[in-house]
Formats: sequence, structure tokens, C-alpha cells
Amino acid sequence: MRMNFVGYVWNKARQQDELRLARRLAGMNQADYARLGSRVAALDAARSLPARPSETVRADEPYLQSGVVALARQRMGWLLVLMASGMLTGRILGRYEAAFSAMPVLVTFIPMLTDTGGNAGSQSSTLVIRDLALNQVGLRDIWSVLWKELRVSALCGGVLAAVNYVRLRLEYPQDQAVAATVALTLLCTVISAKVLGGVLPLAARRLHMDPAVMASPLITTVVDAVSLVIYFGIASRLLSI
Repeated sequence: MRMNFVGYVWNKARQQDELRLARRLAGMNQADYARLGSRVAALDAARSLPARPSETVRADEPYLQSGVVALARQRMGWLLVLMASGMLTGRILGRYEAAFSAMPVLVTFIPMLTDTGGNAGSQSSTLVIRDLALNQVGLRDIWSVLWKELRVSALCGGVLAAVNYVRLRLEYPQDQAVAATVALTLLCTVISAKVLGGVLPLAARRLHMDPAVMASPLITTVVDAVSLVIYFGIASRLLSI
């Protein structure tokens, strides 16, 4: 009795799927049929091609089918570039060493600012990379992505900045300028990180690079440097250091 009921439900669901498909096909015009036919033909042709071993990794190649040497080669170049660019963060910190000496409390907020910026950028890049993989967004949509990320980042950054301002006013009631410095830096960092996170995957696709390999690590490195420049730029004006 149970198996008959399960079979009934299965057949009913399949009939409903077939009915929805039939309705969609009925609403298609001649141009839609032509595009559908060409896409099916392209997929059939791709399936019929013989597989050839290669030491290069395509962006659409499954991870488990990629060679170890090919994966290492694909990643090593960017790791070297990011390692070299990471030295920029050290130079920025060294440049503002006098600010650390004048107000050591500024150092305690650096991890929070850089981590929040990196997380914000990774959120945006992950969503854009997912839509790139699903062909839901393309290079033509770069201005739409930029405008959307500007609005989203302004909302997110405003909320985070307000929360941190209140927290710092309670924790350091005598340092109103420090609270304002951290809050403004957080707002600017989140906006820049989310904009970069939304645009860099599209730029990687334009340059025929794998967005998943290039975008996220580069966002983290760039946002770290940008957040420090913003932080000490605002601090030097508001705190006169």
C-alpha cells in the first residue's frame, strides 16, 4: 500500500512537470525554438568530442578531474603576486609608525577593519562568481552590478559603522574622535570592498582568467591595503596625528 502511494505521488509530480514544460514550449516563438535547437546541438557536439589530456585547467573543468601539476601551476602565479603585493601592507604600517606611537589604541582596531573588509568583499565576489557560473550575469552587466553593490555596501557599511560607533562610545567614553574615526573607516572600507568584490570577478572573466582563483585572494590583499590607507588618512585629520 505504501509503495503504491509513493508511486502515485511520483507519477503525479512527473505529470505536473510535463504539463509545465508543455505550457512553456507552447509559449515559445520560432526564434526561441531556433535558439533551443542550436543549444541542444552544441551540447550534443560537445559530448561527442573525445577527451584529451591536458596540463592546463579550464575554468569549467571539474576539480577532481584536474591534474595536480596543472592546479599548482594555475594557483602559483597568483600566490606569488599576492605575496609580493602583501608587502605593501607592511610598508603602509611602517609609514604610519608615528601614529602608532602617538595613539597606540589605533592598532587594536586594525584586525577588525581588515577582516570586515575582506569578509564584505568575499560575500560580493562569491555571489557574482555563482551567477557567472550559472550565466545569470555577464560582462554587459558590470554597471548594474556596480550600482547594486554601491547601494548594498552603503546599507551594510552604515549599519556596521553605527553599531561600532555606539560600542566604542560605551567602551571609550572619553575618545569620541577615535569612535568616529573607526566608524567612518569601517563605512568606507565596506563600500570599497563590496564594490571590488562585485567587479573583480567580471574583470577576471574579461581577461579570460578563473574568477574563483583570482578574485577572492586579490580582494583580501587589496582591501587590507585600502582599509589601512583610509584608516590612517581619517585618523590623521580627525585626531591631528
